[in-house]
Amino acid sequence: MSETVKLTLDEIQEMSLTILTKSGFGPDHAQAIADLLTTCQIDDCQSHGLFRLFMCAQTMRTGKVDGNAKPIVAPSDDAVVRVDAQGGMSLLAFDLALPILIEKTRTHGIAAMAINRCFHFSALWPEVESLSAAGLAAMAMVPSHAWVAPAGGTRGSLGTNPLAFSWPRQGKDPFTFDFSTSAVARGEIELYRRAGKPLPDGIALDKNGNPTTDPTAAMDGAMLTFGSYKGSALSIMIELLAGPLIDDLTSLESLEFDGGTASAPYHGEIILAFDPARFSGGRVAENDARAERLFADITEQGARLPSQRRFAARAQNTARGYVEIAKTLHDDLMALKDQA
Repeated sequence: MSETVKLTLDEIQEMSLTILTKSGFGPDHAQAIADLLTTCQIDDCQSHGLFRLFMCAQTMRTGKVDGNAKPIVAPSDDAVVRVDAQGGMSLLAFDLALPILIEKTRTHGIAAMAINRCFHFSALWPEVESLSAAGLAAMAMVPSHAWVAPAGGTRGSLGTNPLAFSWPRQGKDPFTFDFSTSAVARGEIELYRRAGKPLPDGIALDKNGNPTTDPTAAMDGAMLTFGSYKGSALSIMIELLAGPLIDDLTSLESLEFDGGTASAPYHGEIILAFDPARFSGGRVAENDARAERLFADITEQGARLPSQRRFAARAQNTARGYVEIAKTLHDDLMALKDQA
């Protein structure tokens, strides 16, 4: 069993803020990123927790991202919230525009946020859960870099292209899922590489288009979508909705913009929000009961709802006041802290 290190929740924040600040992020961006990383780490979402500090620092070192960018929300009278991240990380732009999205959703029944000109590295579930906490259903989509081969292809044309959805539940954790349309997240492959473990079959291709279980070869080659043609089609849909629809980059264009610097992907994001009260004609309680009957039928037969494991980890880690991370990761983070 690999050796682990315990970190209190305050230590997660302190480490994140120190590394981000020393890397060049201003206080607003550093705080928004640190809050996200802490949230993911508490939920034992290892690939999107403290591990992502390396990408944040690398992106800043390349000079690509503006660590002090001030997002701008465009005024509008319709159901679309447009926020220009001004070349900064996406999280501050989302935080700034979130109250406006909630207000517009309650006014129109459905509304959308389009974040443009942002660097993105993070999980989407915290964003959709901030909307379900307000009683709204929500989904979010982003492209990334063109690391993923389409079904039947041999090279990267698509991003990992995650899709997240959250449904509010009265007095219970929301129904939430957040998954990449690639077979695994890019960060998972890096974690396999760091651990010296082979990948499962069906995850990736090498640079010659041949199947591989070598994580290093996979990083130099292409990932695969889940579900073959079905995952590939979903991924293309996300490219269109979070790219050309909102006047922003595709994953191919993001990778070209990167220019081999290994920075976080640069593109846009789309978030859709739905007001159950407006869509159901005010019959929220009756339709909540319908949803709960569905959830009960699923769990009573032994199936697990998405995110149940994550919510359990959150409860455990919050109650005991600390998380555990691999010692190798902690050693690398301490080195990054010293050199940032």
